[in-house]
Amino acid sequence: MNNKKYFPTALALYFTYFIHGIGVSILGQYKQSFAGVWGATPLADGTFDVSIVIGVIAALGLGRLISLPIAGPFSDKFGRRKSGLIGIAFYVAYFVGIAMAPSMEVAYVFAIFGGIANSFLDTCVTPSLLEIFTNSGDVANMFTKFSISIGQFVLPFFIGFVAVSQMSYTTIFYVTAAAILIDGILIAFMPFPPANIVAGEEGKKPEKVKMKFTLTSLAVVAIGFTVTSTFQLWLNCNQELGKMYGLADPSKIQSLYAAGTFTAILVSSVLLKKIKPVKILILYPSIAAVMLLIIYFVQTPGITLIGGFVIGYAGAGGVLQLAVSTANSFFPENKGKITSIVMIASSVANYVILNVAGMLTKAGGTNGPKYVVLLNIVITLIGVLLALFVNVRMGKEANDANVVKAA
Repeated sequence: MNNKKYFPTALALYFTYFIHGIGVSILGQYKQSFAGVWGATPLADGTFDVSIVIGVIAALGLGRLISLPIAGPFSDKFGRRKSGLIGIAFYVAYFVGIAMAPSMEVAYVFAIFGGIANSFLDTCVTPSLLEIFTNSGDVANMFTKFSISIGQFVLPFFIGFVAVSQMSYTTIFYVTAAAILIDGILIAFMPFPPANIVAGEEGKKPEKVKMKFTLTSLAVVAIGFTVTSTFQLWLNCNQELGKMYGLADPSKIQSLYAAGTFTAILVSSVLLKKIKPVKILILYPSIAAVMLLIIYFVQTPGITLIGGFVIGYAGAGGVLQLAVSTANSFFPENKGKITSIVMIASSVANYVILNVAGMLTKAGGTNGPKYVVLLNIVITLIGVLLALFVNVRMGKEANDANVVKAA
């Protein structure tokens, strides 16, 4: 039964993901500003080469890669609260450090800190929510993405307010650092449920069970890579694509992307009562792949706005969270570890794919954004194939289990 005394804790944990939504998006919104400060090469049209900023954004993934193998076991052994507080401390350092960084090299280090922050929050928040909402874990975990999306949705409005008020673009970095610090103080004193509780067994002490991977569970982990690639490539390269297609205000893409994402969360929370999460893992990436194909061939300003909403809905609408929840269903006694493993795959995508995108952007010049869309199409289609494989395998395993029961 869901325990109401932990609900305030859940709200505080969701707030960390609201801040996280701002944290993973804000560099992409200020690429030109940071490129200028960090000494990027000016282009023929008077703008700066933003490939170095994309490289810094990719360092978020490197930070996650470094820390996730530690964060998951740490969370299972020492508790969700400590994992979360470490994540918050590193996020404060990230926001302040990026705002003050005088060069790309210094920013790169603090971006790694941001990735470490993300890792420890992931291995705190997701397992905690699955342990608080034991009977509705899939939906509860999807609402972490809803929190991220709200942060991404309001960010352009914060940016506009800062610009109109003639404040420095670093203002938002300092405000978000203060906000997550205050939230961390609250989390330090809030109650947390016992770790690694399995639905229906809240009164039992969790047992140590060795993790045994199958092709199905490995495919789910791989989906963590593909779905992250889909939304990260779009999130960090859509501004340049919008300009290339003649969109007057590319920041609108970000707001529509966020609107699509939290629309997907609300719709999916209803769908999950009727269909299994693995079905959504097929449906949403398929929609995203079709939309990316349309964006590649229909080069108009309006299509980037439509694409922003659709990619937000189908590419970032809680698909990664559903992959994590599905993986957790295979390893209910090792929630921190399996969350880490899926997020490692996600981090590889964040680091490797964004570095590839940076190289494509640099090599392609004015056509660079289109090459990034092509890369996104290929990876998203691979994700669809993986989800189809998982769906078939899980169906077969369920049928085999029913046959054994009947016998």
